[in-house]
Amino acid sequence: MYWMTIIVTGIVFGLGAVLLVKAGNPGNYGFCAACQLRDIAGALGIHQAAALQYARPEILGFILGSFSLAKFSGEFRPRGGSNPLIRFVLGAMMMIGALVFLGCPLRGILRIAGGDLNGLTGLAGFVAGIAAGIVFLKNGYNLGRSRSFTGSGAAAGYLAAVAAVILTVGVGTHAVFLKFSTTGPGSFHAPVIVSLISGLAAGALAWRTRMCLSGGFRNYFMVRDTYQLKIYAVIFLAALIGNQYFGFFKLSYDGQPLAHTMHLWNFLGLFLTGLAAVLAGGCPLRQIIMTGEGDVDALFCLLGMLAGAGIAHSFNAAGSAAGVAVNGQIATVAGIIVTAGIGVVFRERLITVEG
Repeated sequence: MYWMTIIVTGIVFGLGAVLLVKAGNPGNYGFCAACQLRDIAGALGIHQAAALQYARPEILGFILGSFSLAKFSGEFRPRGGSNPLIRFVLGAMMMIGALVFLGCPLRGILRIAGGDLNGLTGLAGFVAGIAAGIVFLKNGYNLGRSRSFTGSGAAAGYLAAVAAVILTVGVGTHAVFLKFSTTGPGSFHAPVIVSLISGLAAGALAWRTRMCLSGGFRNYFMVRDTYQLKIYAVIFLAALIGNQYFGFFKLSYDGQPLAHTMHLWNFLGLFLTGLAAVLAGGCPLRQIIMTGEGDVDALFCLLGMLAGAGIAHSFNAAGSAAGVAVNGQIATVAGIIVTAGIGVVFRERLITVEG
């Protein structure tokens, strides 16, 4: 059962991502928590980048898949209250870093599986950011405990699922309250039902396995636990085989879809994402999955990611095929400073008893 869960989850994410590209998603863009949330932010009018507006059903499926399985299993637990404002800020920092790199850590793996060598630089930065975050954890960093919501307060745990249903209907009906790109990456997408089913399956499996790349590296560095990393290894292999089969694989730095070759900023972008993910308690994908299971703190982090997408694309701070503009470089460095500052400020006083 242990290996079966790992293999099934890896195939659904890895091969599923390639099949979504085959069905119409942009290259190496089957699943991406950051970029697809960015497109949702555009669809909601949080930013005005006309080429990046589409309420991606994959993300909505992640939320509904984790919500449904958590409810079915009796493990849906509305909870929160662990410094939600700070988690909002960390979510914004995660998103800004990911959009400088042009992808979340999951997309970094999918990019490498498609032959995009820039993903190696980004993932190196991500691992370095996680290592930096662990230093803060070992020095007492703690945002405090969340508490279970009861009574009317428990309704807050359902907000993300309700919003996901509304947006799914909106996409299916081409509702006027959403914006839809007619050109650029936002105009490329698989059929709604295909995207939604893929997201539902992936979201349910991600909930069951507690899938998280930042958590996987953190657990390996701290206790040598490799469970999460094995899932991502299977994702890579499944995506690599799928890309080879469909002829999508192209080994190079240059000319990759939705990518740039400014290596320092690829590294620092995901360094910021990795650092913020450790301090927030999960990578962008994990925050979405926890939101679905009723974690309101994760919901604030997700809202922060949407806000981060708005900031990045309103102030020319996101990466593009041309590279990373000065605003993006400043935002990355400032984000690292802000996130490290949070790590310093939110340390518990460690009391040592002598004798």
